[in-house]
Amino acid sequence: MTEHVTRLELDDLGLAAGLPRPAGPHDRVEDVPYRAVEFCDDELPTALERCAAWLREAEGWLGEPIDVLAIHLDYDNTKGSPYFAVKALCNEEDLAGAPLLARRHGTSREG
Repeated sequence: MTEHVTRLELDDLGLAAGLPRPAGPHDRVEDVPYRAVEFCDDELPTALERCAAWLREAEGWLGEPIDVLAIHLDYDNTKGSPYFAVKALCNEEDLAGAPLLARRHGTSREG
């Protein structure tokens, strides 16, 4: 029996090389197991719009909806920091591109 091993192209954060990254200067992807993809801004609607735009772009790249466990809203009163932080808690396998790999090899993440 031959074992076929396929490696994902991941960066230092464990994210797929082709995954779109949040665009704002204070936006970031946090650590595992559900990674918080954070969108920071002084304007809540702007942070939410960037979050929604990123979800659309990332889901287009992934070819299916990203597994989002929760949306978390936080505040930062620190001078010079954006006031709002909108965090989408996303499945790390989706951010690493595992569904893409599964489709290439005709396998499913389920069952």
